[in-house]
Amino acid sequence: MSGFVSKRPATQILQRMRGRRLAVVGDWMLDRYVWGNANRISPEAAVPVVDFLKESETLGGAGNVAANLAALGARVAAFGVAGRDEAGAALRRCLREMHLPGKGIVDARDRPTTLKTRIIARQQQVVRVDREIRTHLPTQLEAQLLKSILAALKSLDALVISDYDKGVVSDSLAEHILDSCARRRIPSFVKPKWSRLPAYRGASVVVCNRKEAEFLVTRPLDTPESVAEAGRALLDHFACSAVVITRGADGLSLFERDALEKDPRSFHVAALNQETPIGLIGRVPTRGAKNGRQVFDVTGAGDTVLATMALASASGASLREAAVLGNAAAGVVVAKLGTATLTRDELAAVLRESAPTSRAAGN
Repeated sequence: MSGFVSKRPATQILQRMRGRRLAVVGDWMLDRYVWGNANRISPEAAVPVVDFLKESETLGGAGNVAANLAALGARVAAFGVAGRDEAGAALRRCLREMHLPGKGIVDARDRPTTLKTRIIARQQQVVRVDREIRTHLPTQLEAQLLKSILAALKSLDALVISDYDKGVVSDSLAEHILDSCARRRIPSFVKPKWSRLPAYRGASVVVCNRKEAEFLVTRPLDTPESVAEAGRALLDHFACSAVVITRGADGLSLFERDALEKDPRSFHVAALNQETPIGLIGRVPTRGAKNGRQVFDVTGAGDTVLATMALASASGASLREAAVLGNAAAGVVVAKLGTATLTRDELAAVLRESAPTSRAAGN
């Protein structure tokens, strides 16, 4: 059995994406990039000396999910916390520049904003420095955040929880949000933490990568059979409607509870061909064309899958159609350096260029 998004439904789904309203709840971060050149080794240690060229900032964590949604045409409501510090001010500045409302980002007076600083030289990441704490929010702060989220539910087409285990998404907060979404029949998509086995019971879809899934099921996922077993185990644990395991160069696998009752096979979407530059798919390569893509950076690719699937689902796509679109979107952003997003035009282009690659995978 095989399946893919035909041109007409894909076009219709992409058109319906504009203006859909989604909330993103979770760990909002600031991604800071320090760019430079490295032409010599330090005499103090065996490390490169990076000559500074410029600095840039963008939203990370839950913010990257929101950025992907906004780039695809959605209206995004942001919910999380930010400290009263320089990084927090920069995070709010990024929100304004992207025209994202920041009133759902609660001030945390004594809590630093999560900041990830990456040093980039010659298009390669040299090192990353993290500033963060992972303690749970004070009770009063969590209650304030939950109140603002619940008040916004009546106007949402879908909700995303992006949990990076920085302390914002407690079990209690997730339970209240997911229960409320279920009662209102609002699709809920979750990126789980993986420092411990979380709950998120009742979510519509849980999206995790291979490493997260391996941690959660406590065994390696190195065969199609092990992936299938993990998908079914995670469905049972989360008591959710569907689980997606993103598998890097092996694409992604979708496990739907209702579908598995009829057919034990998962729905697998193969990754885009990383040996073919985007723009050359379906064309005869010209002499001198480079083999492979100039960049292959998985930073934030999971966020792109999560955002695209949530928005596609909110726009009327089936989960299988949403999985195909999410996989195609990830194929675009991995060809960009750093935390990246894509537009609907880019997604439409790669869907036109790529051949059908989705199929039902056996055990």
